[in-house]
Amino acid sequence: MKALVYHGPKQVSVDNVPDSKIEKATDVIIRLTTTNICGSDLHMYEGRTDVAKGKILGHENLGEVVEVGKAVDFIKKGDRVVLPFNIGCGFCANCERGLTGYCLTCADPTVMPGMAGAAYGFAGMGPYQGGQAEFLRVPYADFNCLKLPEDAVEKERDYVMLSDIFPTGWHATRLANVKPGESIVIFGAGPVGLMAAMSARIQGASQIFVVDHKADRLALAEQIGAIPISSSDDNVTEQILAHTKGLGADCGCECVGFQCFNAAGKEVPNMVMNALVDAVKATGYIGVIGVFIPTDPGAADDLAKKGQIAFDFGKFWFKGQKMGTGQCNVKAYNRRLAELIHHGKAKPSIIISHEIPLAEAPDAYKHFDNRDEGWTKVILRPAA
Repeated sequence: MKALVYHGPKQVSVDNVPDSKIEKATDVIIRLTTTNICGSDLHMYEGRTDVAKGKILGHENLGEVVEVGKAVDFIKKGDRVVLPFNIGCGFCANCERGLTGYCLTCADPTVMPGMAGAAYGFAGMGPYQGGQAEFLRVPYADFNCLKLPEDAVEKERDYVMLSDIFPTGWHATRLANVKPGESIVIFGAGPVGLMAAMSARIQGASQIFVVDHKADRLALAEQIGAIPISSSDDNVTEQILAHTKGLGADCGCECVGFQCFNAAGKEVPNMVMNALVDAVKATGYIGVIGVFIPTDPGAADDLAKKGQIAFDFGKFWFKGQKMGTGQCNVKAYNRRLAELIHHGKAKPSIIISHEIPLAEAPDAYKHFDNRDEGWTKVILRPAA
């Protein structure tokens, strides 16, 4: 089969690789019909993680089941399914609690002591290959596959967002504890930040501020129903305070992560976290969904190389704020979010900027990594 393979920093290519195959009786094989490039893929693409050469990337996957293991009961050949980016077993202590992003069975314990969680095609998240390919092995398929309704083909561009960014954006707002009628500030107008804005709107937020320095992304945020705030103006906190009677937003979301750049293009890893402490009111909640990693040898400063930032903890403590962090447990949300799509209450495909064949993926990575104008969200069609 053909798949996008990582060969080193900024070196990916579509190669012929061995076909995916059933390894356990609980597996299925799916034929990928849509698979996305995620901002998290860029961390590996840029060489900022320890992903191994030869890894097939891609954790945002949707397709048709073409082969079924003998122990699979519910999922059938021909089903259209979308997969959470995180792989869970369904029976470990964390999966039982709904924390499927921290599965103990599928985790790779050699990464770090106490490590939990697994994902397709991702550094430090187990041996599982990714789905930027023609076929993909799905472990514990009855648990991990979300079978899609009868409009699966018609709304495929929306349903594929259930693999990661729509639930992740929703998770950001839940970590921030947004309530109907409250205001929320979202730093980052990338795909996850835009999905957080859409999620906040659905949940009844009264004011949704989205902060970014890219005009094309802020225009999308405004289209979703947010108030765009340009970080190029160097007075983000003042703008938020002006909109909120001097109090600050009721809650906030960090949707950028460790690769945070200021308007001048300089990487400042702690900028957004500290800006959130400033922009969110006293006693407000902060949800951190942007990716931070334990070590980053390519970081801009010595602290960040050790996975650390200079955080305004004194101000955070003095304001009595609360914080939730960590990757999204997709299965906690994806079934209900699919219902929102099915009944026309959510259309996450609004952020898609490019839809291209798998063969053009290496060029798409270059554009997406450069943050070129108009490259908001790329979906790949392996069967095109």
